[in-house]
Amino acid sequence: MLTEAPSRPIDSSAPADDRPHAVVIGSGLGGLAAAIRLGAKGYRVTVLEKLDAPGGRAYVFKQDGFVFDAGPTIITAPFLLEELWQLCGKKLEDDVTLVKLDPFYEIHFADGTVFTCSDDPERMRAEIAKCNPADVAGYERLMELSEEIFQIGFVQLGDKPFGSLMDMAKVAPGLIRLRADRSVHSFVSKHVKDERVRAALSFHPLFIGGSPFEATSIYHLIAFLERRWGVHFAMGGTGAVVDGLAKLIEGQGGTIRYHQEVAGITVKDGRATGVTLTDGEAIRADVVVSNADSAWTYQKLLPASARRRWTDKKLAKARYSNSLFVWYFGTNRRYDDVGHHTILMGPRYKGLIEDIFKNKVLADDFSVYLHRPTATDPSLAPEGCDAFYVLSPVPHLDADIDWAEMAEPYRRKIAAFLSDKLLPGLEDAVVSSHVVTPPDFLHRLNAVKGAAFSLEPVLLQSAWFRPHNKSEEVERLYLVGAGTHPGAGVPGVISSARILDTVVPDAATLA
Repeated sequence: MLTEAPSRPIDSSAPADDRPHAVVIGSGLGGLAAAIRLGAKGYRVTVLEKLDAPGGRAYVFKQDGFVFDAGPTIITAPFLLEELWQLCGKKLEDDVTLVKLDPFYEIHFADGTVFTCSDDPERMRAEIAKCNPADVAGYERLMELSEEIFQIGFVQLGDKPFGSLMDMAKVAPGLIRLRADRSVHSFVSKHVKDERVRAALSFHPLFIGGSPFEATSIYHLIAFLERRWGVHFAMGGTGAVVDGLAKLIEGQGGTIRYHQEVAGITVKDGRATGVTLTDGEAIRADVVVSNADSAWTYQKLLPASARRRWTDKKLAKARYSNSLFVWYFGTNRRYDDVGHHTILMGPRYKGLIEDIFKNKVLADDFSVYLHRPTATDPSLAPEGCDAFYVLSPVPHLDADIDWAEMAEPYRRKIAAFLSDKLLPGLEDAVVSSHVVTPPDFLHRLNAVKGAAFSLEPVLLQSAWFRPHNKSEEVERLYLVGAGTHPGAGVPGVISSARILDTVVPDAATLA
């Protein structure tokens, strides 16, 4: 955390280019999208990435002939990606092939019920009726309200900066009318009564690090988002999207530098003037955009003297998302009866989620999300093999869990569960294995508390209450990614970069 740059050559690797310089910290999807938008605004852009490849949470692991997307696997609003390619005079389909999945995913309940989700209203009504015919009418009303929430939460709020309370006041009447003070689960439960249906229609906040019992009902817009545009998969994995974005940046004349960890943002007279790397190199910039975790940005990259709102005390009191246990594995056989996305629910719903978010204990039971990308793209595994990852939501690092000791027993427990429920003979079929635990989110991704989705998406940590896209602390500092507005998830982080069009000055005004 430095306020002045050390005496070392400044940005010695920079090309002879007199355009105003923008530095982007981190190459997650939000950072890559930000770099493209800054390039389109006339900036010379340098992206600084701690890891050896782009992606951040969307990093790609490759081993033993298998390709594993580390994080996001679902694309729900393709037009957000199409916009980025259009800014560069190109077409998304020239670099990335998106396949619409049908069905989206299957939810397997502990009682044996299988609930199949799709964007077909008639099929969804049939799934609801299978559980409880009386809930069909309530489901129809719920989706009508979900569309209204979408219009406010996504269309009106999603790409708008919240720089003042007046911005919040403009949308407050709609939020009050739609009861944004209620949780997603409470909102759903008002309309449907079967507990399985309630779970199937309320679990979506877990995609963005929120408890369905705490996340504001604004986030039920995800259900409509899926129905409106569908659920897509990028052939080659989400890494293909990351690679495509990186190529766009390079095509604009921007640079991505790997193995470059930022130690601090330099500040002079209340304005960000660049960054300092952990090796001591200083890089000057006219604007700085942080795609690092927002809490990390304020706690670790800015000195306390430069902060008024996001103080250490305030950040310590903030609520952080859950973390994740993720097991990536490849098998020497195929499981062709298993779909692309499967959610296996444990015997408890509310109790398990409270153990994760409130009690912060590693429960004996679990619910998991299983990703089998080779159901759609067999090229991600050797011939005759399957690639998987299984994700279990777990508490963040405030929990008293020794993951060095618990990781392997927990992995074995999940493997036995999958073998029993869906993947017979799994233990003998695994030929490649890699595990990620909450400490990895802290140490690899600089995520405070190892929280996989940054700040928890509760009402008083949403919109204006979230760290702003235009920093409240330092001029010419901007934030994108999961920890700022509008929040986590692929549409959220890409939309956070969209906001830069409004809050970052055009390069021509700085030249």
